[in-house]
Amino acid sequence: MEHFDFRPMINKLKSDPKNIVFTEGTDPRILEASARLLAGTWLTPVLIGGEEEIRSAAEEAGFNIRGATIVDPAHYPRMEEMAQRMSELRKGKKTVEECREILKEANYFGTMLVAMGEADCLLGGATYSTADTIRPALQLIKTRPENKIVSSCFVLARPSATGNQEILVMGDCAVNIKPTEDDLVEITAEIAQCARVFGVEPKVALLSYSTKGSGFGEEVDKMVNAYHKILATDPDFEVDGELQFDAAVSPRVAKTKHVDSKVAGYANTFIFPDINAGNIGYKIAQRLGSFYAYGPILLGLNAPVNDLSRGCNAQEVYSMAIITAAMS
Repeated sequence: MEHFDFRPMINKLKSDPKNIVFTEGTDPRILEASARLLAGTWLTPVLIGGEEEIRSAAEEAGFNIRGATIVDPAHYPRMEEMAQRMSELRKGKKTVEECREILKEANYFGTMLVAMGEADCLLGGATYSTADTIRPALQLIKTRPENKIVSSCFVLARPSATGNQEILVMGDCAVNIKPTEDDLVEITAEIAQCARVFGVEPKVALLSYSTKGSGFGEEVDKMVNAYHKILATDPDFEVDGELQFDAAVSPRVAKTKHVDSKVAGYANTFIFPDINAGNIGYKIAQRLGSFYAYGPILLGLNAPVNDLSRGCNAQEVYSMAIITAAMS
């Protein structure tokens, strides 16, 4: 069962098909999701691993992966070119010989396929740790020219009382432990754009334990200063801060705490002051608010790379594959 309506994303991909690297090509969850994706013609799985092993695993599990691209690092014809390019991207920190050895690892090999333009995006982490998925992306795909950091968000979805979907976007809940004011400016812009990928017109609240001067302290100052720096960038989305969570989401509370705001009481996109608050916040929404959480969705890279939980199931792989491709 899907908690989010993926049809707009799928329609986008139908008009501009993509391919996506799966670094764990023999994993049954990856194979099941790949078989489901291949039922359409809009997102082609690129499975990393030995061809015989992958096809054998798919046959044993009963999944039809006909049409998938299978790439074996041990028999990749452009390996020398890839090793040379990787050494250049590492700016001499690794020799070509060292890169050739590192590229035997599917996480680095798959990331280089994206870096070389052989694939549009990557989804890993079914068996790799988050660090082993993100590190190659930082080293090889790198951040976009206008970005200094990689950030992340979670998209939370649940059915609303009207039968539509209620969608909230929260960040950064997974990457930046203690973001600076300038980091928060970048994080806010990235998360607002991600919200639009999910069909949400962002109303962004910079969260705090204070609403417009009701509290004091360094952490309040950080959110206030970040808010004014965001305004100075002339953002193309509604934003307000600093706001307590109740003032951000409750129209009744907003009328008593901050009446002159286009965001207060109606926020749908939330920027947390640090990873501590962010991680706790999205999990409260997930566990007590019956929201389904998609993410972490990584933001700021030159190409989309996302990380799976090692406890994920095939449905989550399928969903995150669509999300990752829709961001490319």
